[in-house]
Amino acid sequence: MPSRRRFVVWLSSAVPIAVVARRADALAAAWITDDAATLGALAEAILPSELGRDGALRVARDFQRWIDSYRESVELVHGYGTSALRFAPASPRARWAAQLAELRNIPGLALEARREAVRKKLKDVRTDRMPDVGTAPHIAIALLSFYFQSSAATDLCHQAQIGREQCRPLATSSRKPLPLAKRGRGDA
Repeated sequence: MPSRRRFVVWLSSAVPIAVVARRADALAAAWITDDAATLGALAEAILPSELGRDGALRVARDFQRWIDSYRESVELVHGYGTSALRFAPASPRARWAAQLAELRNIPGLALEARREAVRKKLKDVRTDRMPDVGTAPHIAIALLSFYFQSSAATDLCHQAQIGREQCRPLATSSRKPLPLAKRGRGDA
């Protein structure tokens, strides 16, 4: 059993770590926000080309909003058939900000050169499946995961207005989804 003195020493060393971690997370959020051009260039390089530049930038902005509203230790929705509670892991922002900084030169590159730069950065990153956004080991994978979990990605995949996880009247549930409207590049 530790003494009171040892407990107080431990507590005094633990409190500043939490303060430093929160400050680092806040700085990382600001770095990612300030580097919107790199995040947009990354999105354009790795997301489906059917989105076009405007669609990729829209996804990058939505991802930025997701990052800004990320809160660690928040209770997550548990899976169907289980009562096990899960909580959001520690914020990945500091790690992602550093990874985005390593890609800072890509906005000036041609699209294929950007893709090659991202491939080089990801060559040692291993994952056996698409991870949850918050647990992605790299910001590029997090951005992909963010997009592919969206309703828009499902619609694009099926070339139909599926509207995954969107409320629809029960009366329309038996109807075949309408096809996606043909749009010019960048309108998706």
